[in-house]
Amino acid sequence: MTVPSLVWLRRDLRLSDQPAFQAAAAAGPVVAVFVLDDERAGGRKPGGASRWWLHGSLEALQRELERQGSQLILRRGDAVAEIAAVAREIGARCVHAIRHYEPWWLKAERDLAGKLDLCLHDGNYLLPPGSVTAGSGQPYRIYTPFARAALRMLPGRDPLAPPRLASPASWPKSDRLEDWKLRPTRPDWAGGLRDRWTCGEAAAQAALDDFLDRAADYEAKRNLPAIEGTSRLSPHLHFGEISPGQVWQALEGRRGVGVDTFRGELLWRDYAQNVILQFPDYPEHSFRGEFDRLPWRRSPGDLAAWQQGRTGYPIVDAGMRQLWTTGWMHNRVRMIAASFLVKHLLIDWREGERWFWDTLVDADYANNGVNWQWVSGSGVDANMFVRIMAPLSQSEKFDAAGYIRDWVPELAHLPDGEIHDPSPLCRPASYPEPLIGHREARERALAAYREAKG
Repeated sequence: MTVPSLVWLRRDLRLSDQPAFQAAAAAGPVVAVFVLDDERAGGRKPGGASRWWLHGSLEALQRELERQGSQLILRRGDAVAEIAAVAREIGARCVHAIRHYEPWWLKAERDLAGKLDLCLHDGNYLLPPGSVTAGSGQPYRIYTPFARAALRMLPGRDPLAPPRLASPASWPKSDRLEDWKLRPTRPDWAGGLRDRWTCGEAAAQAALDDFLDRAADYEAKRNLPAIEGTSRLSPHLHFGEISPGQVWQALEGRRGVGVDTFRGELLWRDYAQNVILQFPDYPEHSFRGEFDRLPWRRSPGDLAAWQQGRTGYPIVDAGMRQLWTTGWMHNRVRMIAASFLVKHLLIDWREGERWFWDTLVDADYANNGVNWQWVSGSGVDANMFVRIMAPLSQSEKFDAAGYIRDWVPELAHLPDGEIHDPSPLCRPASYPEPLIGHREARERALAAYREAKG
């Protein structure tokens, strides 16, 4: 009997275009293993919304493997120790895995390679992080030249078909997914997630198919929160239920500004991984030194109001309530809400990054950190701090009236001209006064930045 190979799964929960599965299947029987390792990530274990999605994604992959007569082995504990233990149980000499770039996974890969024959494959990004370099051979820090160079290297290889999996003579023991309690019971806060999302590879492909019908209009509609103008692919990409290569190939032959814009956003996802490869603790520390001197406000009350969607700014509150209910927030509104926390409330961007980490179904170590540092102005490639978004005018500009009605029902009766910035006479008693006026907030933020600059 051929010795089985082991596939170590993390955020690559699919069979199509999955090089680790392909390589293992070519060698003989395959045992796929997922280890829930909360301790290795330290304070970066998946947040509540991500754990909810992880359950659904693992459940969907289990069903697909069972259709092939295979299984998904689940273990909980130290990933390196558990993978080594499973390898001993089945007599596997080779472990196949897709490379990951979060610092805790890089360390795990090094540790495991010291114990077993670890075969790492590229497959979660359009191009392997670190492979897009300037003429000097150094990786890019700025997005625009990175994207130009990456486009010259794309498209990459064709996506791989799902493999046919042979089973080993016997299966190692496995945990029960339900015993991990990744989803809430009491209180059950996940009703909005269940209503909005379907997890798994088949759902990811369905979301892509739906988006392809709308891709040509993406540039015109992506900033309008009241309509379905975005792809909604981000959680599927994060958990590896679909590869960016599959998405890129599906866009081949399609032309238009919207398609080009969306390709640029896929490249931003690659760019973010390149940033954390250079700066592993990027989501924890401001890249620009002056932000360590900025006099951030410590205001638990204002932070809670922002988290709960009670700031008195309808577009911000709509976004924060959408986030809490569905685990997702419209892209344009994410920028508005993040800018409001950092610049209007003058609260450290890391408070927002951590809240998004816990509440987003697509919470990603690289994307979340890079995007928050972009908004705050503290990043290696970032918007200037002095460019302060005006939430009220943004709300009008991007026609958010319907979006506000959906998520801030206290204001649903107001006409379009009033709903973006309710006057004291029209604001219902159940809706809060603004935490701070826009002009006052802007002046306070600029003064704080001047102080940080010295």
